[in-house]
Amino acid sequence: MTTPSHTITLLTRAGCGSCVTAREQLLPLCAEFGVPLETVDVDEAAAVDPELRAEYGDRLPVVLLDGREHSYWEVDEVRLRSDLTI
Repeated sequence: MTTPSHTITLLTRAGCGSCVTAREQLLPLCAEFGVPLETVDVDEAAAVDPELRAEYGDRLPVVLLDGREHSYWEVDEVRLRSDLTI
């Protein structure tokens, strides 16, 4: 079994319709590339990492690729596909 070479994290907030749409878009893409999708609610995470909500809370959803911001408000699927093949 091989270890995925990338990680994708979706930063979300409860009640965010755009966050649900982004997750639905990312799930098949992650499955296609064998990359796990981690979802982090910035409000829940603020209990231990308030800087996360301060940094990203007004731009949700945010897609992080390998821990770095890749896109926000919507998934840039074309660019993400390209970046996942690297």
